[in-house]
Amino acid sequence: MRFTFLGGSDKIGSTAMLLESNESKFIFEYGITPSAPPGYPLEAPPVDYILLTHAHLDHSGLIPLLTRQYHAQFFTSQMTYMLSQILLRDNIKICELEGYPLMYSKADIRNMDENLHQTEMDSKFNLKNHKLLVHSAGHIPGATMFELRLENGLKLLFTGDINTIDTRLVNGITGKKCDILVMEATYAGRNHKLRQKIEYEFIEKIKDVIARAGKVIIPAFAVGRTQEILLVLADLDFDIWLDGLGIEVTKLFLKEPRFIKDEKKLRKIYENVNKVRTKARRKKALAGDIILTTSGMLDGGPVLRYIKEFNDNSKNALLLTGYQVEGSNGRLLLDKKVINMNGVIEKINLDVEYYDFSAHAGHNELIRFAHKCNPEHIILYHGENRELLEKELSKKFEVHLPTNNMGVEF
Repeated sequence: MRFTFLGGSDKIGSTAMLLESNESKFIFEYGITPSAPPGYPLEAPPVDYILLTHAHLDHSGLIPLLTRQYHAQFFTSQMTYMLSQILLRDNIKICELEGYPLMYSKADIRNMDENLHQTEMDSKFNLKNHKLLVHSAGHIPGATMFELRLENGLKLLFTGDINTIDTRLVNGITGKKCDILVMEATYAGRNHKLRQKIEYEFIEKIKDVIARAGKVIIPAFAVGRTQEILLVLADLDFDIWLDGLGIEVTKLFLKEPRFIKDEKKLRKIYENVNKVRTKARRKKALAGDIILTTSGMLDGGPVLRYIKEFNDNSKNALLLTGYQVEGSNGRLLLDKKVINMNGVIEKINLDVEYYDFSAHAGHNELIRFAHKCNPEHIILYHGENRELLEKELSKKFEVHLPTNNMGVEF
């Protein structure tokens, strides 16, 4: 069998892995890099099966292109399928606004269900001489890991993005015994603070900013992070406004509550916050205390309008809540205190801070996860510092660090 990454091997974005066995060809993920302009994986060959772990665009962003081209059997969870429909439609809108090439159409998104198999956690499927088992990934609602039992008897575990700690939105997961582990390495070399400490510092910062008569802008990913932050803000008595795609996603989570931990609390805070659905409401939001909005990496979306409105007052704060991928506006802000505002580089005068509300396992958590899986081989991908994980894991396991278009054979 041969593993080849078409994207996302040593970077975060454009994730795509091709697995060629004696009987079949599989592709795990086929995403884009949501930067300006977007990045894409290498062209995929014809495949028999498409497996998608979760809806974030760096994993799902070109799935409609694949399903149109090859009519392969497509496996993903019900929640991931519904979320990806939302994000893919929004991506078309962004491409049209920014003048980027369209890689698929709205019809392609609608037709993704042609050969769709909606998975449930712990469900099993027979695929020719292979067996597919589906496990929770603990990352965002609906996110899964795929265990593939190959014709030679080996067990492969493809993690997608994973989290091993419980958050307010979903529960963390643990490793599964396997022979070959294909594991994400997003936080290689970096550990997270205790979640409770992050939440405390975040809330105290918000209180300080509002006490000095400042406004708080919180950019957040529409899927997962927006809802997590809503739950963190639930007990604060401030005027909170919610803007962007997170509104539609939150409604979906509440419609399918079996995918989240605490429907009651999320529903209560969602009903209590002010929603921005019109230009008039967006103007009213400027008088509020807190604005929670997309996009999480500052690459377009309502957040840029709020930054422009509040940028002349250093009492106001911009609190980043997610990983800022290389090439994104958010990374530019962290590195140089400027952002690209519709083609113009502007200095940011806001009080900017970053809070690590990650939905990914940290360095030590990844090591513990790998030991729990106890594989013979580990393939690391989806990380800029994979060597730091390899250093630890190679003491016990055979570790592989493929680059894009470089095959690993067993």
